[in-house]
Amino acid sequence: MKLSAEIKAFQRRLGYEFSDPELLVRALTHGSVSSATRPDNQRLEFLGDRVLGLVMATALLEADKKASEGQLAPRFNALVRKEACADVARQIDLGAVLKLGRSEMLSGGRRKQALLGDAMEAVIAAIYRDAGFEAARDVILRLWGDRIHKVEADARDAKTSLQEWAQARGQRPPSYVELKRSGPDHAPVFTIAARLQDGAEAQATAGSKRQAEQAAAKALLDRLT
Repeated sequence: MKLSAEIKAFQRRLGYEFSDPELLVRALTHGSVSSATRPDNQRLEFLGDRVLGLVMATALLEADKKASEGQLAPRFNALVRKEACADVARQIDLGAVLKLGRSEMLSGGRRKQALLGDAMEAVIAAIYRDAGFEAARDVILRLWGDRIHKVEADARDAKTSLQEWAQARGQRPPSYVELKRSGPDHAPVFTIAARLQDGAEAQATAGSKRQAEQAAAKALLDRLT
C-alpha cells in the first residue's frame, strides 16, 4: 500500500513505521467517511483504550511503589482520559492526517477533542496489532513522557478541588453559569463561568459543558492559589 507524503511525515512524528500501513490508515479513518470497503477506527479505538490503560497502570505502579490504590486511581484517570489522549494527538499533529467526511471537516473536526482522543487510541491499537505490546508500550511511554511523573498535579478533579477550597473557607459550593453557547448543534461550543460566594470568578470555553466547567474551575483555582 502506497502512503501519502502526509502520512509518511506523520509516521516520523509518531516515531513508528508500520509494517502493515493499512492498519494506520484504518486508525485515521473517522466514521463520517467510512464505507463497507473502508472500515472506520471504532474497533481499534476500543482496543487502544485497553492497551493504553495497561501501559499506564503498569507505569504508575513502577513510578511510585508505595502509592495506594486510592492515590493511583486519579493519576490513572488523568493519564488515560480523552483530554490527555487529545493533547498527545495535538503534540504529533494527528489532526492533519485524519480522514473525515465533508461535514466533519467543515465543522472543525481536525481540532475536536473527542475525535483526536479517539484517533490517538486507535493509532495505539494499530501499533499493537502491527508489532505487539512492547512496541505499543514504547511509543506510549515516549509520547506521554513526563506526564507520567508530573501527573499528581493534574490528577485531582478541578471542580472537586474548588469545592473543597470554598468549603474550607466557609463558603457555599461554587456555581457554574453558562454564559454563551455557539457553533452548530452537532458541534456546540460552551463558555462557562465558575463563581464563588465571595465574587471570585473565572471563565473557560470548550466543546462540552463538562470540559468548560472543569477548565473554568481550574482557571479559578490557579488564580486563587
